[in-house]
Amino acid sequence: MKAGATSTDWSDRISLDELIRTSRILERSFYARPTVEVARDLLGKILVHGHSAGRIVETEAYLGGEDRAAHASRGRTARTEVLFGEPGHAYVFFIYGMYECLNLVAEPEGTPGCVLIRALEPLAGIAEMRRRRRRARRLEELTSGPGRLTQALAITRRHYGADVTRGPLLVRALFDEPPFRVGVSPRIGIRHCADWPLRFFIEGNRFVSRP
Repeated sequence: MKAGATSTDWSDRISLDELIRTSRILERSFYARPTVEVARDLLGKILVHGHSAGRIVETEAYLGGEDRAAHASRGRTARTEVLFGEPGHAYVFFIYGMYECLNLVAEPEGTPGCVLIRALEPLAGIAEMRRRRRRARRLEELTSGPGRLTQALAITRRHYGADVTRGPLLVRALFDEPPFRVGVSPRIGIRHCADWPLRFFIEGNRFVSRP
């Protein structure tokens, strides 16, 4: 991958073809585990949609049950049905009347849990991402936030329930994943269970949504 790029360098860090050659699609068994484990292990993985891709650098775990910040804590509804289903599917919801947020369903079927993808490091299809996010003035502004990254990768509520182990929306693991340190903090922008340490991020990565 291309290293040392500046904040105003809009060129791809790696071609999508090379990325596909040097990675594999995550299997469903990856997601069929405790949500916190999945949230931590998604760091460094590659989210791909169409011709655009980015490295996951920040996540949050939402547990259901006593986790009042989780949508699943309200029970099984038409909106949350996918959270109780097969792991490895997308849960996309609309927030603040303007942002769509991508979550990946974790836990064995019947147990709710999901991981919010909070930030990506852009890798491929960057020019296309920039066209979708014309307000971004720096590379860090393209995908550093859950609403930004879905806009940049053209992920919408149409992807609710999408199987991320097949199809156009995928998560891949590099065969040679660079090492990194995992940071942990409380989740951002919630009122309930706000002190739970369920936010995970790659320490020192400039694409994390907040320090």
